[in-house]
Amino acid sequence: MSEDRIIRLRDLHKSYGIGAAKTPVLRGVSLDVERGERLAIIGQSGSGKSTLLNIIGGLDDADKGSVEVLAHDYSKTSESALAKLRNREIGFVFQAFNLLEHLTCLGNVTLPASFGTEDYDVEARGRDALERVGLTDFAHRRPFEISGGQKQRVAIARAMFNRPALLLCDEPTGNLDTETGRDVIKFFTELNEKDGVTLLTVTHEERVSRTATRVIRLEDGVIVEGDSNVAAEEASG
Repeated sequence: MSEDRIIRLRDLHKSYGIGAAKTPVLRGVSLDVERGERLAIIGQSGSGKSTLLNIIGGLDDADKGSVEVLAHDYSKTSESALAKLRNREIGFVFQAFNLLEHLTCLGNVTLPASFGTEDYDVEARGRDALERVGLTDFAHRRPFEISGGQKQRVAIARAMFNRPALLLCDEPTGNLDTETGRDVIKFFTELNEKDGVTLLTVTHEERVSRTATRVIRLEDGVIVEGDSNVAAEEASG
């Protein structure tokens, strides 16, 4: 895989259910993403957007097709190596925040450090991540003590804790008001432009897709609009 190509997907198929209840979700998706891109994946509910993101992040398996992310061929990558990749090099931001209520904001942010042996000051890095999202004074508060917008910023700080090369966001502004959502979008854009983080965002919101450098639309599990960035001769081969 080219050093500039951070994601390479070929002919992905995915279905859920069995027998007569089996439902195709992805039907032959091929996609290339270059390092430093800001890609938005749009489409109606059930179009396969989140499934595609989960497969890229190694949270789900395709039934058929090939997945290469950050020079890792998933078909040849062990579960332990895949878990390390997710922890170290891929950040995840979800609509539901997925914070642990019994941990402080700082504890949530530094959670990725608990999955490995670190040779840096974990708390200092966690505080730095909180500072970057404007929550320096919230380190010892718990999720139930802060607003929805603040929870999303804590989730972003956690996703960025290990300084990943790739950030996967699933409807990151879906639970936020207009002003807070605008702030989150601005922060993502700055991460991409200033830090070079490759950003993939699943969204149904035009305010998010407008800020992307490339937009693709999924419909019934296939790309129906936008450039998949796959060379025609390679896609047909």
